[in-house]
Amino acid sequence: MLPMMTLGSRGAVLFVNDACRTLFGHRPKSASDVFGNLHPRSGATLNVPTADGTAPVTVAISQSAAGKHAVYLIPNNDGADDPSGPRALTAEWDAIEDLPVPLLKISADGAVLASNREARTLLDIASTQCSRVGDMLDGLGRPIGDWIREKVEGRGGYVSQFLQGRGDNHDPFVQVTLNVAGGIADPYLIAVLNDVTELKTLEAQFVQSQKMQAIGQLAGGVAHDFNNLLTAISGHCDLLLLRHEQGDQNYGDLIQIQQNANRAASLVKQLLAFSRKQNLQPEIVDLCDTLSDLTRLLNRLVGEKVSLSLSHAQDLENIRADKRQLELVMMNLVVNARDAMPTGGEIRIVTQNFNPAEQMVRVRATVPPGEYVMVKVIDEGRGIPPEKLPKIFEPFYTTKRTGEGTGLGLSMAYGIVKQTGDFIFAKSEVDRDTVFTLLFPVYELSVVAPAPKPAVLPTAIGGSDEGVVLLLEDEAPVRPLHRGHCGCAATRCWKQTARKARYQCCLTLN
Repeated sequence: MLPMMTLGSRGAVLFVNDACRTLFGHRPKSASDVFGNLHPRSGATLNVPTADGTAPVTVAISQSAAGKHAVYLIPNNDGADDPSGPRALTAEWDAIEDLPVPLLKISADGAVLASNREARTLLDIASTQCSRVGDMLDGLGRPIGDWIREKVEGRGGYVSQFLQGRGDNHDPFVQVTLNVAGGIADPYLIAVLNDVTELKTLEAQFVQSQKMQAIGQLAGGVAHDFNNLLTAISGHCDLLLLRHEQGDQNYGDLIQIQQNANRAASLVKQLLAFSRKQNLQPEIVDLCDTLSDLTRLLNRLVGEKVSLSLSHAQDLENIRADKRQLELVMMNLVVNARDAMPTGGEIRIVTQNFNPAEQMVRVRATVPPGEYVMVKVIDEGRGIPPEKLPKIFEPFYTTKRTGEGTGLGLSMAYGIVKQTGDFIFAKSEVDRDTVFTLLFPVYELSVVAPAPKPAVLPTAIGGSDEGVVLLLEDEAPVRPLHRGHCGCAATRCWKQTARKARYQCCLTLN
């Protein structure tokens, strides 16, 4: 039995087993009686006062409930050949199998000699037999064998490393501390592992929020100036198109300029939506009509190998959303589904009314009970592995090869959906269907009582129905677009007619 004691949140010793009492010759009252001023941490080798004098032990700490810690002391004794050499564990490995602290026994060449149950559970592997450390852990930035060799030779010092496991179903993050054990002739290492997956997840979320903030500031700052340039390009292109017939030699080149300027303007809108800084234009949307019209365009995007089907529920409720942004979300989801089926298949878009009676708790959000319209995009692709599924909405994350994807499609869709207060979820299994689910709150029209008729009709204001509009523009390339290009010499004078509700050059007014 290994010596074990339970420490409270303030360092008081709450419990010791018989092996611990035998090791010290008495029952310690506090952690300072054992470790002095040192703060014990899992994997550290410390000298402690025992019944036979000071002796080194390897500390293994297991977190318990209510701030308590179970501290295991693995005794060592001096090597027989050299008192200053590596120390061997006196406890057999069978005694460590049930220890609630992940431990690995590693040879000098990096082979895993043994592991306990807690380590195999943490690393999500069934067995470590015939395995090497490099096969189970990664992320050191250099060969792990070099780090192990330095530690065996006494050149590594007491340095813990944060590594990522290569599990069967998920890749946990672990903090690894190596301790030299064994004799001079046959040294080996005891690796103490600590689960830091939650810590690394929080760190990644913080880095992600910083990245989102930086991109948001960049998009918001560049959008205005970039839109002014695009306005000047597209505006002068429109003026040139008015002077050229379709059969003209330069007409095709002007059309290309116009189309690319529109694509650039669309990219700015996507960046603003991605950074959640875009001004939305919500309106009442009938999903049946909107998706039916959009399907004609989507059929061209999916190609010949992929078929697209649309299924609507009867009496589908209306929603309130930005129609253009909604179309962009659906396009990104359909294109993503198409890319997941390189050999072909079917993409199904299904809509239905959805009324959950209780709140739905998901990984990224909690859906309150209410009335929603549900839209599902279902593909027959290769599926998404469970360890990659939580990352698909992260910007710049893509499973495609270099040059095939930017990693912005799903993140833009996620940014648009969250900006409008809607919900998006993904469900997938490897070699099974992948389902993206959108939830939109139902928009109910409020009934407004008709306004009472005025007792006295207002007197019509006399005067002309024409006026002069003064346009101010601080961007020089855009300013010429406001002039009268039909021969008018005025640079600021445009007249507006209330009857036609549009701007015209002053020379063209009748």
